[in-house]
Amino acid sequence: MPRIIGIDIPDNKRLEVSLTYIYGIGRKLSNEIIAKLGLDRNMRAGKLTEDDLARLNAILQAEYIVEGDLRRQIQNNIKRLINIHSYRGMRHRIGLPVRGQRTRSNSRTRKGKRKTVANKKK
Repeated sequence: MPRIIGIDIPDNKRLEVSLTYIYGIGRKLSNEIIAKLGLDRNMRAGKLTEDDLARLNAILQAEYIVEGDLRRQIQNNIKRLINIHSYRGMRHRIGLPVRGQRTRSNSRTRKGKRKTVANKKK
């Protein structure tokens, strides 16, 4: 398995798909990187030479924010929203959907398992 910026990418898949295993790289960015380096997007990732891997590592570290740096940046953005007490920050803090979804009947993913509240006894 080739190792790019600390991530093992599958060697039996096409290069275009293998690069998407890196956090922060999707299909579009993958094709853009491959075009910059002049590689064939249909070749298998296992066929990459050491030189190709070195060039891939260099371009990813120099021009793109991926993996740990991207995760850290996203977490810092969320912390900033929470600290300034914005509406989105409050929603993050109490664990409700942030982007305007309804919560009456859906949003089980954000709210967690149902907490049944019993009726008053008569």
